[in-house]
Amino acid sequence: MDKIETYRFRVEPFHVDFTGHLFMGVLGNHLLNAAGHHSHNRGWGIDHLNEAHYTWVLSRLCMELDTWPGQYDVVEVETWVESVMKLFTERNFLIRNAETGYIYGYARSIWAMIDVQTRQPANLLTLKDGDILRYVIPAEEKPCPIEKFNTRVRLSAEAETTEVATHYSDVDINGHINSIKYIEHILDLFPRQQFERYRISRFEIAYKAESYLGDTLYLISEKQDGGPSSEVFQTEIRKHVGEASKPEGETVVQAKIIWK
Repeated sequence: MDKIETYRFRVEPFHVDFTGHLFMGVLGNHLLNAAGHHSHNRGWGIDHLNEAHYTWVLSRLCMELDTWPGQYDVVEVETWVESVMKLFTERNFLIRNAETGYIYGYARSIWAMIDVQTRQPANLLTLKDGDILRYVIPAEEKPCPIEKFNTRVRLSAEAETTEVATHYSDVDINGHINSIKYIEHILDLFPRQQFERYRISRFEIAYKAESYLGDTLYLISEKQDGGPSSEVFQTEIRKHVGEASKPEGETVVQAKIIWK
């Protein structure tokens, strides 16, 4: 079987924001769908894994686009596995216009597999006798030309904190807050004018811990020095733990956004 999977979707009117471009959260969901189809068709899908009490967990995701798809665009997502290590696998994505061939950009992701009963990581090199290694395409054979992950979030004491409650629509089938919902919560921190003046060039997010329905999330965000033609924001999401005050608590997510 081919090592690359191509997943196609159409940008519907309810998938775009007020600028007429695809919501990042919608693109994120399509990337995860592409990953799911690729895994399923090679015997590594959630349905196969759940029978053995395993599941995939998204650890990091980065999207970098020169232009965002617009309303009614037909988009293709190519996805492939770049490497497999003992506890993690790197999966890449190419995002292009299916009709013109124009490449909007690329994405990178890192995944772990865990035992759903113990919540402990599984050894990908020994699971199913290392079958996953058959689907690896090394970077020298199929490069992904965007920078690898560099999510080092350092926030000052003056960083702004926004409190967000978690609700029914935040929770996925695994019972925790959906990975794409964190992206949407972070983007909701910005005013309309930010989206009118800038476009998101790169969005990078690292998932550190799980949160659940009823948890209170604290989104701590701060602008960094981005130079004359861009703005950089760093954000950390923490969840309320016991009697911890706002600046404390467990870190759930860290993210970095570059606007141009």
